[in-house]
Amino acid sequence: MPVNEPTNGMTDAELEDFGQQIADAVEAFLVALQAVAREEDAGIAVPLLLLEVSQVMLAGARLGAQTDFRPEQEYQPDVGPDPDLDAMRIRLASILDEADTYSHNFEPYDPETFPAQLSDDLTSIATDLALGLRHFRNGDIREALWWWQYSYLASWGTNGCGVLSALHSIVAHDRLDTEPFTGEDEDVAAASELLE
Repeated sequence: MPVNEPTNGMTDAELEDFGQQIADAVEAFLVALQAVAREEDAGIAVPLLLLEVSQVMLAGARLGAQTDFRPEQEYQPDVGPDPDLDAMRIRLASILDEADTYSHNFEPYDPETFPAQLSDDLTSIATDLALGLRHFRNGDIREALWWWQYSYLASWGTNGCGVLSALHSIVAHDRLDTEPFTGEDEDVAAASELLE
């Protein structure tokens, strides 16, 4: 592909700017995920994970909304081995404890669910994102965007949706399944009388 030929309707400058925005979101997620994995308090870790996954899913949605990116080469260039994220996965599993296992629906039009682990899915997302980031840092913006988009549609987007739903459920139950405040019963009764 000639250097000046627009890719995905973008000029080289627009492509570089878009790639930088996605790379920034990816890097922020990877740094935050490592930081959360060092957290000792699940009450802090879970809301932070909800925030970070939500933000990286926005980057994924931006990729998914684009027409397919095309890499310059037929075969993906080698950028070295995947990072060893097993220690992070184990720490996340330890922090999440019983909340680590959740029911995941891989295909929303198929009602069957499968057991999944938040720690495994978060690590898988991080692995996919890190590969694209290595391409980007090597100066191969088209390959990075192609990989991030492809892997978003093929794997990390689905994993992210499941993780996001599970984390949202944990936070929602934590915030909503609480004992009423003192005097709240009286307020509810008084409000009910006004509505009758």
